[in-house]
Amino acid sequence: MISDKVKLTAKDILEKEFKSGMRGYKSEDVDKFLDLIIKDYETFHQEIEELQQENMRLKKQVEGANKRPAAQPQASGTTNFDILKRLSNLEKHVFGNKLYD
Repeated sequence: MISDKVKLTAKDILEKEFKSGMRGYKSEDVDKFLDLIIKDYETFHQEIEELQQENMRLKKQVEGANKRPAAQPQASGTTNFDILKRLSNLEKHVFGNKLYD
């Protein structure tokens, strides 16, 4: 994840020592180190953007799921009793009164 993309840790930054030249630190060393820091910040920024977009997408998905009515197992106005009554009438019609004698 993010640890694969980032080259520096807080410890690396804290412990970084620059060699001093005649007039202080070597500007090439400082520039190289700052370039690494900039790349890390860009990586962090990109990762944060992607996570924020994914977070928004998932929130919208949850909101959409909550707004949909729950699936009703039976048609409106039909109960189990109605279904059993219809089944009984169908059995009487197909098999006649032999079942109930």
